[in-house]
Amino acid sequence: MRSRGKLDRSSSCVKIYLCSNPGDSVVERRALRESVFPRLREHCRHSLGLDVRVIDPFESSDPSRWPDETTRQRLIQECRESSSGPFLLALVGHQYGPGALPSQVEVSEYQLLLEESQRAGVSTQELESAYRRDENTIPSSYCLRPSHGSTCPPLKEVKEEEEEMKIKAKEEELRKVFQTAVSLCVQSGLMTPERGRSFCRSALDVDLRFALEKCPDEDIAGRCLVYVHKVVNAKGEREKKMTNDRLHPETETGASDAATQSLTPTSDELLSELCAGFLPSLITSCQLLVYTRTTECDRRHGYTSTRRRGYAESLCQQVYSDLVELIGSLDVPDAEGDSPLCDAWSREQVEQEQLGVLLSRFYDISQPEEGKIRDYVERRDRRCPLVVTGGPCTGKTVLLAHCTQQMKSWLTDSDPVVITHFCNLSINTSPECLLSGLCRHIASRYHYNSTSKQNPSSSHGTDVDDPSCESRGNISNSNSTSAQDPHTESSTKECVSECRPKISHPDPRGLSSSVIKPDLSELKESLSSLCNLLPSDKHPLILILDGLDQLENEVGPEIINSLPSPLPPDVKLILSVTSNRTHLLQAVRLHYPQGSEKESGPECVQLGSVDRKQSVKMVASLLGCSGRRVTSGQQALVNQALTSCCLPLYARLLHTLTSLWHSDSDVTEASIPGGIHSSISSLLDHLEQKHSSSAVARAVSYLTLSRAGLAEAELADLLYDIRHSEGSKMQLPQVDVERLLLDLKSFLIKRTVAGSQVLSWVSRHFRLVAFERYLGSHDVRRKIHSEMADYFSGQWVCGSRKSFLLNQTSGTSEEPSMKIDQPYVFAPSKAVGGRVNLRKLIELPHHLQQSGRWKELEHELLMSLEFHQAMVQAGLLEDLVDMLESNEGESQFVFSRERLLLASAFKSSACFLQSSPLQLPAVMETSLLPYLEVLPALESYVTNIRQESRKARSGLGVALCPSPSSVPPIQYLKPRDKAKEVCVTETAGSECGIVAEVMDDGSAWIWKGARCDVVRLSLSCEQKELKFAGVKSSGGFFLLSTQCDKVFVWDVTGPEVLVEVRDSLKTELNQTTPGTIEGFVAYQGKLFICWKNESFVSVFDISSETLTHCQCQCSVTCLAFSSEGFCVYCGQEDGTVSIFDMETSSLLGSCPSANCSAVTSIIICGDKKEMACVDRNGNVALWDMGVKTQPPKLTREIFNRGKSETILSADYSKEINNLLVCQAHQVTLWDTWNWEMWDQFLAPRGRAFTQAVLSNEGHLFLALLDSCPHILGWRLNSGECVLFLETTNQPHTLLKMASNFICVTHGGCLTVWDSEVIDAAGTAPKMGCGVKGVVVDEKGEWFYTTDGSEKVWRWSLDTGLPHAYFLHDGPVEKLQLSPKSIHLVSLSGGDIYVWKTETGEDILRISGSRATNVLITPNGNCGVSISERGLSRVWKMTQGSIVCCIRLHLSDAQVSPESTFLIGRHSGDLVAASLWSGSISKRFSCVESSERVVAFHALSEHPEFVVVMTESGAVYTWKVAEETVCRHFQLPQMFHCQPQDFQTSSDGSYALLSIDNDSINLLDLSQVRLCSFKAEGPVIKACLDKTGSYAAHISYPSRLGKGCACFLHARPVLTVTRLSDGERIGSLRLPKSPLTLVVGDRQCVFVGFEDGSVGVYSVRDYVIHEKEKARCRESVTGQLKQCPFDRAPLSWVPQPKANITWS
Repeated sequence: MRSRGKLDRSSSCVKIYLCSNPGDSVVERRALRESVFPRLREHCRHSLGLDVRVIDPFESSDPSRWPDETTRQRLIQECRESSSGPFLLALVGHQYGPGALPSQVEVSEYQLLLEESQRAGVSTQELESAYRRDENTIPSSYCLRPSHGSTCPPLKEVKEEEEEMKIKAKEEELRKVFQTAVSLCVQSGLMTPERGRSFCRSALDVDLRFALEKCPDEDIAGRCLVYVHKVVNAKGEREKKMTNDRLHPETETGASDAATQSLTPTSDELLSELCAGFLPSLITSCQLLVYTRTTECDRRHGYTSTRRRGYAESLCQQVYSDLVELIGSLDVPDAEGDSPLCDAWSREQVEQEQLGVLLSRFYDISQPEEGKIRDYVERRDRRCPLVVTGGPCTGKTVLLAHCTQQMKSWLTDSDPVVITHFCNLSINTSPECLLSGLCRHIASRYHYNSTSKQNPSSSHGTDVDDPSCESRGNISNSNSTSAQDPHTESSTKECVSECRPKISHPDPRGLSSSVIKPDLSELKESLSSLCNLLPSDKHPLILILDGLDQLENEVGPEIINSLPSPLPPDVKLILSVTSNRTHLLQAVRLHYPQGSEKESGPECVQLGSVDRKQSVKMVASLLGCSGRRVTSGQQALVNQALTSCCLPLYARLLHTLTSLWHSDSDVTEASIPGGIHSSISSLLDHLEQKHSSSAVARAVSYLTLSRAGLAEAELADLLYDIRHSEGSKMQLPQVDVERLLLDLKSFLIKRTVAGSQVLSWVSRHFRLVAFERYLGSHDVRRKIHSEMADYFSGQWVCGSRKSFLLNQTSGTSEEPSMKIDQPYVFAPSKAVGGRVNLRKLIELPHHLQQSGRWKELEHELLMSLEFHQAMVQAGLLEDLVDMLESNEGESQFVFSRERLLLASAFKSSACFLQSSPLQLPAVMETSLLPYLEVLPALESYVTNIRQESRKARSGLGVALCPSPSSVPPIQYLKPRDKAKEVCVTETAGSECGIVAEVMDDGSAWIWKGARCDVVRLSLSCEQKELKFAGVKSSGGFFLLSTQCDKVFVWDVTGPEVLVEVRDSLKTELNQTTPGTIEGFVAYQGKLFICWKNESFVSVFDISSETLTHCQCQCSVTCLAFSSEGFCVYCGQEDGTVSIFDMETSSLLGSCPSANCSAVTSIIICGDKKEMACVDRNGNVALWDMGVKTQPPKLTREIFNRGKSETILSADYSKEINNLLVCQAHQVTLWDTWNWEMWDQFLAPRGRAFTQAVLSNEGHLFLALLDSCPHILGWRLNSGECVLFLETTNQPHTLLKMASNFICVTHGGCLTVWDSEVIDAAGTAPKMGCGVKGVVVDEKGEWFYTTDGSEKVWRWSLDTGLPHAYFLHDGPVEKLQLSPKSIHLVSLSGGDIYVWKTETGEDILRISGSRATNVLITPNGNCGVSISERGLSRVWKMTQGSIVCCIRLHLSDAQVSPESTFLIGRHSGDLVAASLWSGSISKRFSCVESSERVVAFHALSEHPEFVVVMTESGAVYTWKVAEETVCRHFQLPQMFHCQPQDFQTSSDGSYALLSIDNDSINLLDLSQVRLCSFKAEGPVIKACLDKTGSYAAHISYPSRLGKGCACFLHARPVLTVTRLSDGERIGSLRLPKSPLTLVVGDRQCVFVGFEDGSVGVYSVRDYVIHEKEKARCRESVTGQLKQCPFDRAPLSWVPQPKANITWS
């Protein structure tokens, strides 16, 4: 095992420097770039979550773009420090390469070289022109001018050939002069030979020695790879001759030149020294990995291009395998779930702590304000926060980050918990998310125990000073779960029995198990609870919040107002606020007016400019670290600039500028920009000149517009193709990107976001300059966002690259562009869940939204299973729900209802998904299947689930989803900042979906529809806020009455203006004061208002604001207007209805009532010219309104047959002609077309209705009951309670809107359901009671169920719907299906029914059988009736004639597979009776043993044998015909057989013995061994399939996940296990309590539930042959939307009486 070097564990990138001789490695490097590095990158991304970058300094074909020696050394150092794996890959070929001119030579050495050359008569003019003296270097040096920086001649022609040759000759001559000067110094003893050699080394040698010399051993071992390629006879004979001819004139030089050249080492000598000396020494001392290969060439041809390509190919294979092995040896988790930081808040906590460490490194100047912060922290009596203020760029953030690192050294007598949150650097900056994160962070740092159930309020009595209470991890925890029992089923009895409100408490960490986002008041309470209970004298809490002033949408003040005030003991709060953010400073002062008697409010520390001298020292120090300085004249200009602006960031920018100066630079005052923004612009100007304006503009724009920063590899990908302003295109190599990043290094921070290291600006002012300079146009920003969206969605293509195999001299074609793969989950074969691509999850939604690609955002993300799965696996479930529920871009979205249902499904199963994210497909499939017909857009979502499940080699799928008993709400809302003890007094809803509620404290709250918050309505009069008393609605109007007897109207279709209902023509003194509003109707701008106990109706014209009255005889109780709008009808207390003209308000007529009961509802049937009046007792009076000239005529009176009770509510549906009248103990349904009473529904025993409304489709009605937290739903056609809707509190009112139902609780919370979803759930097919039996036909197309009632249902598995039901005259007791599914035999009320399954004909009804069970022979010819007290009979199936009678009662009877015997137990014996004679012809006990038989089973595949289990545990096979017995096995004492559970496979290979708590015991008869399978908890049902392939069982979880009692965690689990190896094929949570479990012949598992529904689940297993797989329904698109009662099953009736009677 190779040892690994020292790695940067925080890095998420492997950065490798490619070291080579550029002239000798062109082919090899191109091959590596094209075939190895992309493949290596994809491998590392998918397998390890690491990116790979390879920096090739000589990638460009233009030598003028190659970096100099200094830059290359910086690149090597950067790779060594930041790579998380190998950092050096060296290619040493057979050519050493030319010696490079040193970029810098110290003055003393340079002058020595000149002197010796001149003394020897060598001209130094060229040398002197190539270098210039620079006193700003440390030490003073001569620096190579930029035009002479190339290390190698060009590789292709870019200029004229002659000019190119001149340049090459000139450069070669310069190198020759320099090396001659070095040789002369060595010869004269003025320079050591080793130093002389250093000036002759090539770029390859220099880079290798810098990378490996003086390098720690741990940085060499396992982090460096060197490949040495030796070529023998590299030069052919022709090439050698040309070389000799070219060198021949040089052989005639004088003796002096020869002596000088002899001291200059040749390239071969230097190459040999490198390969034979330097590298081998490192192999032995540092375990350097060096691979050497020798290639021997033909002497005539030398090293041909063919041999070179062959070596390149083998090199690629070797490099790839070696790098994979080295990187694979890193200690990286296999999958995201393996990491302890697998959820978002844990990652955020660690990232914030790392951010503090990073920012503290920028603390270059000590500030006196640090002492004030220390003083505040050390003082125990401070109860107010400390506010650090200052102007922009004064260093507030850096100061607080530095102080964070110093806290423990300041507080030596305690162990403080320091939590610093840089709010503006968080990904999600909503106040709820920030406060929730703070609560979790505090709880985590104090080791808070999340399983505690203690109520926070009960812990206030704890003595805070008690030493035993120091570790308060178990304090103040309670799970915020639903107030309802998750096990509630749909029957009326069970629904009502569970209507008991339960107390729940908020989770102090701010996280609800159902991901219902807590409001600010709950989070405020949780934060206060944690701050009061967890900190102690030994463990004080120091909370530092930075960047609140940079948050948008007034988030900062909301956070401040949510913090505890005054601060609890042992809690310190430090805030940073920019001085010009006065609104936030004012919020702090108002929230903390006075902490204690000695405090006047928050303490402020003002940061200003730092001392100029310290800034000068900082600049000098930074220059010294980079090996630079400035002259005295330049220093004076620096001092002057720092006098005008003395900010730390400015000093850092000034260092960058001054580091570019040379001692001879012409620097003036104008050369130094003044201020931060000017300095940033100057820096960008320099970078544009050095690199390119396009590259810099793009890089800065990408960094600025990214949501959370960009990784280096991402930025390099995005910059690969750069288009210039003139339209030309340029490819930017990795090395150029790296050089640009090196120049920006001082102003970028590498922070960890979602597990990846990304680059972010160190100051927000870089963003501001970038927006002003590059991103001022909306179109430009949108384009950049769109490009980044393409990149993170996987649509980005990184340019085009020339093919490695092309003929380089002629070919110009290019290979296809490289596409950057961006899957949601990187899934290597060894990882079950895969590694989530968190970068894509964070960036892609942001850029799609900002680029306006709303359709793509909705289709590809919000409605995508892959995206949902990745978000859940990444612990971002809360963020996913927020995205689905967000109203941003709502006008561009299409699937609003679908997204809300998805969000609802996620919220209802959040707790389970957070602990089991890979169960998402099964959870969502079960949640969405019942609603596909009303929301067909979700069909593709479910289809994707099934397609993904098919890719798995095994698993469980949902073939038929059981009908739901409950409907998840699509939205849950709370009034913000509402007092807890306040309750609703009245609520109303408009036809357009707006809801208004009035509380008992006089406040009014408005909800304007989906994805809106519940906001408070504020209204002031004469500087005093009005308090509201009530609210009513009609059409698009709301009437709000106040406690000061003022009434206001709000037209919701117009502007948000409240108009007071008063007569503008009358004076204030003449205004009549109305009482409480009883109701009103609105028509065309006129409001008709009736008042409680008033006999007049007020008519208010909104346009003219005039008020008139219509006088009635008695108190007006209700109003209605005609459909054409001519008349208004006023129902009165005495039963009279007065009719007024709408225009003139004159009385047109009256309709008196004889029973004098108050009218509660008036229904105008315009098409029938009829008026119906419903009085308070539920009686109906019909009036003929056909003749306008005559008074209305009473045509009919219908009296309520039930109890005489006051009507509580009435709901009229004109579309379906139904009227629902609710009274306390009954609900009455009227057909308003014929005015017939359809049905009456009684309230459950001991309960009373409070309200009832019809569903929109009219198939259900929903009702509220007193003291019941549920809303119950009854099916109208059957009268069954089939549905319940969960609410968070006791419901107050149920509102029916156009597409929603809204429940308003007593506390003012709103719960919203989709009305079509309710109809779909309520009309889904289910039996009336729990399913007690299921039989399945052999083909798996049909199955039959019984619930113990008089019906047997026949279901089609293709449609998932009941096709027909067989009626009986009594409850069905037993059910059997003939082998070919021709006949169905049922036992009901002592009669035997024989049905034809295809036609539904009852061909036989046999009475007098006294049967308790019925059987069918395997050949289908006969039936057997089993009687406990009479004769058991064998009879013909089609005729009913008796074949024979069996006098003995045989318990657990079975018909032998050959249809010859009836086998059963009698008095402990196992006997076989002949089906032809009825006599007992075979007896098991008489053969060998007298043991009692407890269980047996006939084997259909071995019809002559029966498996027998005796009381002692012995296992036998009994050959019935021959009466022979074979004993096979004796069960050990610890195993026992339970007769009720005993089953065998058809071939006898497996036998299910017993269910023992949480295990299933089986006997493998084929191998004669016992097997025991462990279940997740107590097993309640188990079943074998007939073939013996697998076993299915249902169990309850033994212990709930993390102490949670949420719905899915507490649900029973269906599990299917393969018997051959004990492997689990799949499991899923069942939504209800099961009663029946049956395994079909075609790998389908049938589960019958307590509420009468049936679920069918398909088994997928790669072991099972394809032909044997289930034919279960997979299509989800075959159903057309249709009324469920139009597709009602056929009803097949029995014969009216028995046609055969047995005596």
